[in-house]
Amino acid sequence: MNVPFVDLRAQYESLAGEVQQAISAVLERGDFILGKETGLFEEEFAAYCGAAYAVGVDSGTSALKLALRAFEIGPGDEVITVANTFIATASAISCAGASPILVDADPRTYNIDVSRIEEAITERTRGVIPVHLYGRPADMDPIMEIAQQHGLVVIEDACQAHGAKYKGKRVGSLGHAAVFSFYPAKNLGAYGDGGMIVTDDARVAESLRMLRNHGQREKYYHEMRGYNHRLDTLQAAVLRVKLKYLDAWNAARRRHAQLYGEILADYPVILPAEADHVEGVYHLYVIRVKDRDGLRGYLQEKAISTGIHYPIPIHLQPACRDLGYEKGSFPVTEAYAEQILSLPMYAELSLAQMEHVARTIGSYLSQHKLGVFGSEAVR
Repeated sequence: MNVPFVDLRAQYESLAGEVQQAISAVLERGDFILGKETGLFEEEFAAYCGAAYAVGVDSGTSALKLALRAFEIGPGDEVITVANTFIATASAISCAGASPILVDADPRTYNIDVSRIEEAITERTRGVIPVHLYGRPADMDPIMEIAQQHGLVVIEDACQAHGAKYKGKRVGSLGHAAVFSFYPAKNLGAYGDGGMIVTDDARVAESLRMLRNHGQREKYYHEMRGYNHRLDTLQAAVLRVKLKYLDAWNAARRRHAQLYGEILADYPVILPAEADHVEGVYHLYVIRVKDRDGLRGYLQEKAISTGIHYPIPIHLQPACRDLGYEKGSFPVTEAYAEQILSLPMYAELSLAQMEHVARTIGSYLSQHKLGVFGSEAVR
């Protein structure tokens, strides 16, 4: 049985008629740049997140960079984020001119270790970017308390967490602003790149609208130095269609995660942990296992595709040598990079496919007599 890591075609086939109609309407109007659908999607997505404003941009990375600039964070400033994330979180801080300061991941949630934040604060610290990794919200209440005590800006990196909830509130409504990616494989994905910043701050929202569009409020009148980081109208039209289905897709992902957990419970793997006050949306379903690479190769032989998010931590990437960290700086992140494996996860995944994945994992672990992690698994 072939099990792809993600199946974008299956999703498209379920809404092809609606998507084609939405695209055709944009083509007929010809309003391709900051057109009608972009404005409508911004309004609808802001309402969905429980935020006052949303500003569409061309990627999640651009969203991070522009959010920092809108809060006037730049050269000479430091921004704290987690070592266990995609490199875009840190590179966006650098692109804004600030310095990324990394802290280790929480051993249980894989998100930022809140207990490590205060020790990383200096007189240059201006902000914190917690990442809602794999679709599971970071522990936002203590993060916001620390930020309030030290006068810091909190920008949620919600690029993997569309629709996730923390204590009943959707991510995007928890910090001073939040950023989202609409990369095609995300829970809410475009048919190309796209991103969004949401905030309750009117001044920040207005600054973002200018920053994404060459620093202009009206054509050819440039109030600041900006960029060309606009969300295409065609992508907005597609995303408007998909937003209506996001909650149902997320519910399906949660059901899949529960089933994976039930089937894998008897095997020597560490499953995702979720606090009672968190409702994750399982953009990724990530397990930890001994002999990860051997298991991954075995699954590939059985036509089961998997992923590793992420095999090389940010601080060990050649591009980030200038950050000044070295091997051993973040032991949890480094240990997990050798253990984590992302299993197939998308709303259209079938029961038979999930059972096949789980039983195949069980077969490999039984053959190789791999035990559970000892105390060395969490440092």
